[in-house]
Amino acid sequence: MKKPVYLDYAATTPVDPSVADEMMKFLTPDGVFGNPASRSHGYGWQAEAAVENARRQVAELIHADPREIVWTSGATESDNLAIKGVVGQCSKARGGHIVTSVIEHKAVVDTCKWLESRGTEVTWLRPDTEGRVTADSVAEALRHDTVLVSLMMVNNELGCVTDIRAIGTLLRQREVLFHVDAAQAAGKLPVDVVSLNVDLLSLSAHKVYGPKGIGALYVRRSPSVAIEAQMHGGGHERGMRSGTLPTHQIVGMGKAFELAGEGLDRETGHLEQLRELFVSGLEGLEGVHFNGSREHRVPGIVNLSFEGIDAESLMLGLRNLAVSSGSACASATVEPSFVLRGIGVSDELAHRALRFSFGRFTTVEEVEFACSQIVDVVKRLRGVR
Repeated sequence: MKKPVYLDYAATTPVDPSVADEMMKFLTPDGVFGNPASRSHGYGWQAEAAVENARRQVAELIHADPREIVWTSGATESDNLAIKGVVGQCSKARGGHIVTSVIEHKAVVDTCKWLESRGTEVTWLRPDTEGRVTADSVAEALRHDTVLVSLMMVNNELGCVTDIRAIGTLLRQREVLFHVDAAQAAGKLPVDVVSLNVDLLSLSAHKVYGPKGIGALYVRRSPSVAIEAQMHGGGHERGMRSGTLPTHQIVGMGKAFELAGEGLDRETGHLEQLRELFVSGLEGLEGVHFNGSREHRVPGIVNLSFEGIDAESLMLGLRNLAVSSGSACASATVEPSFVLRGIGVSDELAHRALRFSFGRFTTVEEVEFACSQIVDVVKRLRGVR
């Protein structure tokens, strides 16, 4: 049976074969399987060296110091550690007001709601109709007791890009910490934590052709950003995140980020070509609404609403395509996307939206096939011959 064409790269990416090959060297008895924290013998030393090499590879992609990379289980944990860590560290001295937006990833939204239920004051910004939060709206939300602003660089449903540089400059001047979820940005856009004036930045391996279950949090060292640990037991990762490090996963993330840096321009060109082909292939189809920014966006994500057809029916019809009706973290809900609602899309059109996302292994032939399938199924469901 032929596999469906995979167009859900924003949910997860397959592990690059060269990444998988590298990971295998750190699993079996004849490989480097030691505990990186075991510093009394060579097995541990070799594992620690591999972990530190991967730390350097991740740091290089975002122009950070390797000492600023803290390993986590993924971007969700990184978001939790950054937000809860800052509030826990700063709330006694300065209060605990934080600023975020209504269209952030659930890892940020639910963390902020949890803190809100325990007394932390949260200002929920609404983006413009393209899904972008402006520096002016952030400035208006700041208070004397604001300790943190948390915004994503690339929205996972829309693909729109926030002006992180402008917001970072503002917050550095106001001495407010800035956390950025860059899970969908790393490997797709140039990311420079220094020029962007970012204090904390969340990363995920499985969005960049690395393994699931591993991520990282950038924590600025100069001047030092203090966060309260959320996991205790051993004091690993400079006391910010305890737990035995999964060497094979960390090595996989390092290799994936190295490959992403080396091929960034090539991959961007490939995705731009696929996007143009996809959009042009649907131009003759009436009643298609583009959600998000056409200008400020990454090339690999396209979010469309189809008049007259609900998303579930369309996905059932597109059984030869693997696509999504929204974020993978909210796929179990029948409610319309809170992200689309957050940018002013009506419930009717939000219920009719699908996200198509392309990646490194997507081919021109697959995109052409996808377009023909979408046109055929939409016309059939609308009763058009």
